Amino acid sequence: QCTKLKVKPHFASCESRATDGKVTYPPGVKEISDKISKEEMVRRLKMVVKTFMDMDQDSEEEKELYLNLALHLASDFFLKHPDKDVRLLVACCLADIFRIYAPEAPYTSPDKLKDIFMFITRQLKGLEDTKSAQFNRYFYLLENIAWVKSYNICFELEDSNEIFTQLYRTLFQVINNGHNQKVHMHMVDLMSSIICEGDTVSQELLDTVLVNLVPAHKNLNKQAYDLAKALLKRTAQAIEPYITNFFNQVLMLGKTSVSDLSEHVFDLILELYNIDSHLLLSVLPQLEFKLKSNDNDERLQVVKLLAKMFGAKDSELAAQNKPLWQCYLGRFNDIHVPIRLECVKFASHCLMNHPDLAKDLTEYLRVRSHDPEEAIRHDVIVSIVTAAKKDLSLVNDALLNFVKERTLDKRWRVRKEAMMGLASIYRKYSLQGEGGREASKQISWIKDKLLHIYYQNSIDDRLLVERVFAQYMVPHNLETAERMKCLYYLYATLDTNAVKALNEMWKCQNLLRHHVKDLLDLIKKPKSEASSKAVFAKVMVITRNLPDPGKAQDFVKKLAQVLDDDERIRDQLETLVSPTCSCKQAEVCVRDITKKLGSPKQPSNPFLEMVKFLLERIAPVHIDTESISALIKQVNKSIDGTADDEEEGVPTEEAIRAGLELLKVLSFTHPVSFHSAETFESLLGCLKMDDEKVAEAALQIFKNTGSKMEESFPHIKSVLLPVLQAKAKRGPPRQAKYAIHCINAMFMKCYLFVFLQPLHKGLDPANLEQLITPLTTLGHLAQLAPEQFAAPLKSLVANFIVKDLLMNDRIPGKKTTKLWVPDDEVSPETLAKIQGIKLMVRWLLGVKNNQSKSGNSTLRMLTAILHSDGDLTEQGRMGKPDMSRLRLAAACALLKLAQEPCYHEIITLEQYQLCALVINDECYQVRQCFSQKLHRGLCRLRLPLEYMAVFALCAKDPVKERRAHARQCLVKNVNIRREYLKQHAAINKLFSLLPEYVVPYTIHLLAHDPDYVKVQDIEQLKEIKEALWFVLEIIMAKNENNSHAFIRKMVENIKQTKDAQAPTDPKTNEKLYTVCDVAMHIIMSKSTTYSLESPKDPVLPSCFFTKPDKNFSNTKNYLPPEMKAFFTPGKPKSANVLGAVNKPLSTAGKQLQSKASRMETASNDDSSSNPGSPQRSKTRHDSTEMDHSENEDISLKRADSTDKVLKPLYILVVIYLLALLVVIPADKTMTRKQCFLVLLNCIIIESYLCALIQVKINICVVIIFELLMGFSDCLVCKYLLKAPALILKILH
Repeated sequence: QCTKLKVKPHFASCESRATDGKVTYPPGVKEISDKISKEEMVRRLKMVVKTFMDMDQDSEEEKELYLNLALHLASDFFLKHPDKDVRLLVACCLADIFRIYAPEAPYTSPDKLKDIFMFITRQLKGLEDTKSAQFNRYFYLLENIAWVKSYNICFELEDSNEIFTQLYRTLFQVINNGHNQKVHMHMVDLMSSIICEGDTVSQELLDTVLVNLVPAHKNLNKQAYDLAKALLKRTAQAIEPYITNFFNQVLMLGKTSVSDLSEHVFDLILELYNIDSHLLLSVLPQLEFKLKSNDNDERLQVVKLLAKMFGAKDSELAAQNKPLWQCYLGRFNDIHVPIRLECVKFASHCLMNHPDLAKDLTEYLRVRSHDPEEAIRHDVIVSIVTAAKKDLSLVNDALLNFVKERTLDKRWRVRKEAMMGLASIYRKYSLQGEGGREASKQISWIKDKLLHIYYQNSIDDRLLVERVFAQYMVPHNLETAERMKCLYYLYATLDTNAVKALNEMWKCQNLLRHHVKDLLDLIKKPKSEASSKAVFAKVMVITRNLPDPGKAQDFVKKLAQVLDDDERIRDQLETLVSPTCSCKQAEVCVRDITKKLGSPKQPSNPFLEMVKFLLERIAPVHIDTESISALIKQVNKSIDGTADDEEEGVPTEEAIRAGLELLKVLSFTHPVSFHSAETFESLLGCLKMDDEKVAEAALQIFKNTGSKMEESFPHIKSVLLPVLQAKAKRGPPRQAKYAIHCINAMFMKCYLFVFLQPLHKGLDPANLEQLITPLTTLGHLAQLAPEQFAAPLKSLVANFIVKDLLMNDRIPGKKTTKLWVPDDEVSPETLAKIQGIKLMVRWLLGVKNNQSKSGNSTLRMLTAILHSDGDLTEQGRMGKPDMSRLRLAAACALLKLAQEPCYHEIITLEQYQLCALVINDECYQVRQCFSQKLHRGLCRLRLPLEYMAVFALCAKDPVKERRAHARQCLVKNVNIRREYLKQHAAINKLFSLLPEYVVPYTIHLLAHDPDYVKVQDIEQLKEIKEALWFVLEIIMAKNENNSHAFIRKMVENIKQTKDAQAPTDPKTNEKLYTVCDVAMHIIMSKSTTYSLESPKDPVLPSCFFTKPDKNFSNTKNYLPPEMKAFFTPGKPKSANVLGAVNKPLSTAGKQLQSKASRMETASNDDSSSNPGSPQRSKTRHDSTEMDHSENEDISLKRADSTDKVLKPLYILVVIYLLALLVVIPADKTMTRKQCFLVLLNCIIIESYLCALIQVKINICVVIIFELLMGFSDCLVCKYLLKAPALILKILH
């Protein structure tokens, strides 16, 4: 290693001494001057180079001898010679001269030294061409000056910075991918010695290094970047202060002029951190300051930078600099949207590269998953799903729950991303099993959640669920056996609601398939006005099953026209909707239809997209005859014990039961696919199993699919019929029921006659357990074949069912405080009585007439059971659970009869009201089952409209879930009726279908509520108000065709009538009018259009109200004065049918609410039962239940709490205005116009105060102060701000 070169004063005497003598050349070298040719000069210089190469530092004589030659070679003649070969050889000589004469260079003039080193630097450019013949000599030059550290002599020169900067630029320019590691190493050695051994590093020199880290330069010359990276690593300790100073100047002092790289400061920080984090030890704290900058763009740049630094794979920055990490996390809540968006995008990289930071990120992602900005909520999902798809262990359950929540987001884009993300996670870890059993177990809830979304109203959500099911949950491209195995175990592990959703999905797809088939049939008919109308009606029906019905309508019309014109497409679509279409055929048809309708010239084709949506929904890509056969085989494997049930985590019994349930559902939607001997034989085997559920499912499958059994499978019939007959006679009740239905559906009616005589004669009231199945069978026989069985069973009903069975209590009931027991604990006598009631009802439903007055007597019997609380004999021998069962049976029987017009006509108002009160029964299970039956009958449009009013009584239910369920049922029924009226021109049925007509029935029912005793009692009227609002809120949610005025007109008309139930009773009529006034006040407080003209004159039900008396004008207000304060203004809140309301994205919480219920609460199952179940009693006592839920409606707040806010606030507003009027005249400078403006502003502020009484007080404070700041220039605020005490009182 040579000693560092220096310039010393005594070199001047050396140089003067050398100039006195002649230039001595090495032996064999003649004089080198401008008088010789270039070639000769090169030849002589090569010899000189050779001489200097062979010399070492210890050759003192030779050094003295060639001193003049060394000085001669540094003359301008050589340094400025035009030939590059000459210059290269001279540069090599000079490099060796510096080596030989070290540490004392022979050149003492600073200018000369500068010229020499600038000359050598220029020669180094020759390194660029690695294929040049002179490259080795250029490499020798580089190696020599790097080894000797020749440039270090320049430290003492004034122009050293210029020399070093030029050297660095040259080396960064010439480095390329043709250079080997030695060239790279020598360059680093040369440059690092200048930084490490120098006294300072100028900004210009630092820029020369750092510019290679800027992304634009980095991409242009990767080798220069690598060279700068290696140099910075080598000199990290020496160069760090200068880097820190540079960033201090730019970041802290804002001196961007110090360097041209100021605009790339954040890119440089990232690169330097990746090279060596120690380079930024003093810079990183400055970034924490920048994160709190007031400049949005600056904060955004810092956030982007830190996102890359924290998220880098091997980064330890979060652990090393926790304050900076916490400060960065705070930017997740930044006010600037792009910053929050950048933070959320960073989360996925952080989760993937630093799982240990997931805990810190979870809470911030939770908040951002509720961000008001759609894009941020969307990217939260993307970040979590991206990390989960890489490795499920990277995300915790809380993060996955955020994605789960967003499946109910108010924006479709967010919902879609959440659903698709969960679907892809499910397919990877559950279907493909990549993460093992633990991972599959962790995300087992996803399949249920995805199917639950099918309950949403949006057609887009439902279509996406269908797509997710076909592509991710049970991929349609799997082989048949594998596909059915996947479906089999999926169905077995779904929860109840998910199973219902999946069944509904198949049902909807099947229904749409039938609609398309009907459209094809209509198109093939001869053209006529009637057929055109039918086609249009069918087009409208299909349109409602596609996204964006407005646009879809035109596209479906166009499709209908295409089907009419193109026979080939019509044939393919007919094949697709045919019951015999196989899955493979379906794929071919879909492909051919889309290819035929598509156009390469039109890549974006909305019409084709709509057709694809339609084809996706109707194509049978999962189920065909082959699939059903494979599914049956899978069930058989479970029965034989050869299936993988345990490996799939499903007990064998559950798998078999679920498999039969699945087949039962598919038998409704794909009955033709079951028509094979193998399938029917397997189902026969299931009938003989001990599991009752399995046998019941098999019977239902036979009923749905066996219509051609006698013709196509006679050998199956010969075996099946005896089995069915045996089950109908001696099997469990449910199996007997399905067996009778099977025989009725599959075989001739004559096979039903064999049951009557043996069953009739075998009825023995002493053997109650053996009585249940015969009664079940006889009841269904009476309903299915009334012509043959109605007359013979009449005497059975009158004599045996009523007299022997229902009117006798043979076995004393168990004494217990429970109101309900499980099915297997119900006494045989009670079960027999229930079947007796059902037999009576089925017999009447089969007869369908009341000529013999049997309907009247049956209705009296049923209402007697209800009136006696289930103990018909009133001997007190029955237990409470048995009484509950009989009350429920009687109420459900009444609902069944009410669905038949001939019996609905004879149901009296008292019987209807008694039936309605069952929804307030003391037993929770009775209320629940009754409301489900009620809802089902209303949804099918079988029950008359007055039965919808029964749901108003649910407002009294103390159990929050029951009230919520009743509300959902009511909403769904209203929507079903409105949708039906849109689809059908049912003008003649308007009175029985229009939801608004439920209001008179509700008013009448509440007026006859047994709890409504004192007409003017405030507490009772408040309950009436709650019940009315329970119905009116939903009815008034949409003001279609000015329906609010229509409802108001109805209520007014009722006050001009009398109660038809007791027209002469003053108290009854007063109660009716009082309820009307409650309804009127609700309408007036919740609507702004009630006073408009009613679109139609309402028709009141004549059974409930007398005809209006033209001479009678009832304008009296029957409400007590103090009651009027409980009616708060506010718009009715619309609700989804299934109550799946999106959670709000704002952080403001909903106000807690309370409701009162007047039903006594009692337990059904001792201490372990539901404490909220109401006790049914004729004198029900008051009790209050508090229930707080974010899903309840704000508009249902107690009126008394509103009144407490309302009165003081109005008083304070008045005080505030008076104070202003006192203050303003004191200002003599004000004109009349200014006073007017002040008062106008007062009115504006007062209106804000009045409007805010519905909102939280803390929000009022914020808004009022914002209001004052917004009106800062107006005169009123100047006066308000002079009186802070007054303002604080008002705000308080």
